[in-house]
Amino acid sequence: MRDYMKARAKEMGLPRLRVNSAGCLDRCELGPCLVIYPEGIWYKISSREDVDAVLEQHVRDGGRVAALMLD
Repeated sequence: MRDYMKARAKEMGLPRLRVNSAGCLDRCELGPCLVIYPEGIWYKISSREDVDAVLEQHVRDGGRVAALMLD
């Protein structure tokens, strides 16, 4: 998913975005997840469509993807 997200962000021309791996985020039981800083918004990512939604709605448009957000 990370490689796809990096490639997709580049395709979309999103400025000032860094996609990188992290060590343990203490949410392994939830499956793949990501956090966007500086907001500290957490998302559960299960598919490429989820990645696209986060990149489009959160990163590009400044909104949130409520269906994917973690508490």
